[in-house]
Amino acid sequence: MDAALIAVLGTLLGSVVTHYFQGRATVRGAELARAEQLRQERIASYSGFASALFDYRRSQNDRWFRAQEQPGAPVAEAARFASYEARIAARQALALVQLVCDVPRLRQLAETAFELANCLHEATDEEDRDRRSQRCKDALTAFVEAAAPSVQ
Repeated sequence: MDAALIAVLGTLLGSVVTHYFQGRATVRGAELARAEQLRQERIASYSGFASALFDYRRSQNDRWFRAQEQPGAPVAEAARFASYEARIAARQALALVQLVCDVPRLRQLAETAFELANCLHEATDEEDRDRRSQRCKDALTAFVEAAAPSVQ
């Protein structure tokens, strides 16, 4: 009788311990899956932002050059409207970064890069445009370098 009771208690204890560890493994697996999904979302949003901002910077440079060559001409107006479309795409990409990024410094770097691109077309001369364009490029590089460790 004692042996049967010990066997039953051992079986129950084994079942409880197994249930506990399986529960922990399930929770841990879910946490890992969520962390990987967030990492993938960050990679997509950070790279999407960088791509959109490079395009916005290019369109702002094009806008500036077209306005200098032929102010008010159809080609200058087309470049201006193209820069508006690029700004919308960059702003949307920035919003995604702000949603998935939990590092205030990283969000600030993204916002700074966007603002530098946004003001690029206001350059007064070629030297000013070059300086603004380079500052924007440097700010975007700083964002990418700061973001890289969080997605590796």
